[in-house]
Amino acid sequence: MNDGNCLCGAIRFEVEPPGRFCAHCHCQNCRRAHGAAFVTWVGYPVQQFRFTAGEENLVRYRTDTGATRSFCRHCGTTLFYEGPRWESEIHIARAVINGDIERSPGAHVYVDHKADWHEITDDMPRYGGKTGMEPLA
Repeated sequence: MNDGNCLCGAIRFEVEPPGRFCAHCHCQNCRRAHGAAFVTWVGYPVQQFRFTAGEENLVRYRTDTGATRSFCRHCGTTLFYEGPRWESEIHIARAVINGDIERSPGAHVYVDHKADWHEITDDMPRYGGKTGMEPLA
């Protein structure tokens, strides 16, 4: 079992491994929501996730793409992403999961949307295109 929380600790959760994926997302929405060059997400089946405290402190924001991004109403930590393409999954920002998890990032997605000022220097697979998951040449 892995646990996690927001910066102020008002929201706490647990997830049961294994996750389905761990990847760096470079889409503009993720970059803006996190104020970063990219965001590392870990995807879990929703049945493997539960709040242990503070669910009432969660604020949900519905994006123009139909996704829901959730953050803490007190400290602003961005925590979760739930999208219509992955209805049975919850994507959790890797930074809010405490300690080690069973997988490392395995790919970069939406690379064709990446910040111009950021250079990807590793050898992980890179995907892009309309779905963000199409192999890049």
